[in-house]
Amino acid sequence: MLHLTQTQKLQQRLSPAQVQYLKILQLPTLQLEQKIKDELEMNPLLEEGMELEDEQEERLEQLQEEQDSDEDGTDGQDDAIVKAKESSSDSDTMDKEIREHSDEEYSWEEFFENTEGGASVNKYWDDDDDREMPTPAMETMRERLHTQIQMLNFSEDEMLFAEEILWNIDDDGYLHVDFEGLRQDFNLTHDLHLTTQQAESVIRGIQRLDPPAIASRNLRECLLVQLELLPNTSTPRIIAQRILLEAWDAFEKKHFDKLMQDLHINEDMLRRAFDVIRGLNPKPGESDGVVADNYLTPDFFIHKEDGEFVITLNERGVPPLRVNRAYKEMLLNQRKRITSETRQFLRQKMEAAKWFIQSIYQRRNTMLAVMHSIVDHQRPWFEHGQGHLKPLIYKVIAEDIEMDISTISRVVNGKYAQTEWGVFELRYYFSEGITTDDGEEVANKEVMAIIREIISDEHPRKPLSDQALTDILKERGFNIARRTVAKYREAMDIPVSRMRKRLE
Repeated sequence: MLHLTQTQKLQQRLSPAQVQYLKILQLPTLQLEQKIKDELEMNPLLEEGMELEDEQEERLEQLQEEQDSDEDGTDGQDDAIVKAKESSSDSDTMDKEIREHSDEEYSWEEFFENTEGGASVNKYWDDDDDREMPTPAMETMRERLHTQIQMLNFSEDEMLFAEEILWNIDDDGYLHVDFEGLRQDFNLTHDLHLTTQQAESVIRGIQRLDPPAIASRNLRECLLVQLELLPNTSTPRIIAQRILLEAWDAFEKKHFDKLMQDLHINEDMLRRAFDVIRGLNPKPGESDGVVADNYLTPDFFIHKEDGEFVITLNERGVPPLRVNRAYKEMLLNQRKRITSETRQFLRQKMEAAKWFIQSIYQRRNTMLAVMHSIVDHQRPWFEHGQGHLKPLIYKVIAEDIEMDISTISRVVNGKYAQTEWGVFELRYYFSEGITTDDGEEVANKEVMAIIREIISDEHPRKPLSDQALTDILKERGFNIARRTVAKYREAMDIPVSRMRKRLE
């Protein structure tokens, strides 16, 4: 049986202006530039430029003269002058004007239709030499291979299968699909009868194109093909081929003593064979794609002057914004005969422009406040660099600047700071703390750096296990568990001790 009930409850909802501010806050510098560009294209009342007081005063005088010269001066003109004076004040009046029209209904969908696009060439740089040059178009690896297979002595069916192979090569240059299954699916799709021998002939031909060993089915085949194509037939090369063909398991596990025993070679010869293998390319497709210079664009510049840190927000590509004066006067001047639809449209766009400008200002203030707080809490690091990072969490910064933790997260995510010690993501300055035997708290990133240093100094033939690393750290005052050491090691992409073993 259905029952109708009525309840009251309080909910906290974000206004459209707040949602827009939060979206702008999380944008890095390059995406903010694109967002401003999109907004300038979408909103005719928004334009680049500073609000000039002399222009405002000139307009006020013009409105006053028009009022004096009109014998039938109306209250509408007085209202226009009052509104013009209000619009010429500083940015604090924006909130007042927004509140005045808060009872009107608008469609806010248009404010959120713009994508938060990627980076674009920045046209606001002062120095033309600093602009990023366009990347020239380059031929991809598949295009190069397609050109090369045209010169091979393949039949029409084999050429079609070769193209099928090219489209199944992954980014590293390997053919990781089931080769026999690929041949069968190809025959079924094209109603052909390509034999296993023909398929093997095709892939062998492709593997000997440029880059060598492309379309290899595993690492062992990749290395063997490259060894086969080497121009010399030296003894180390022959031994290297024997290692890959006859002792692959021992090679993978780096059992050097077993390799020397099975192949009847000494350590010097084994070292020379390993040098040959190390000179091969384990990822033949790694260099594919367009060669381009990738730069990190810092959102902050931090340098020290007279003992104090100066923090500057990177706004070289962010133009100053203002509301278009002509459209604003059209809306404020009651004598302008425009339709109600036009007036409603102009009012919507004016409010959108003002809120967008206000969001930019709020973003600037919030980001600077967060960065100043980070510098205050990590001052030893900014003064002395690596080895002086302190434990820090978002909550500390949030309480310091009296903002929500989610706001700190939006500011930190994807933002970078250029310091004396290099360019670092803001998330780098946040880490959990580990208490030493002396009672001092150290950031876990500093412990990770110590682990990396210990591993770099270990004996190449006897690498340290995770337990050995744990014991060394305990001797230095860091009482952490072995599984924590393993977690830190994996986070730094350092393999286990067995895989770190190498010849001296």
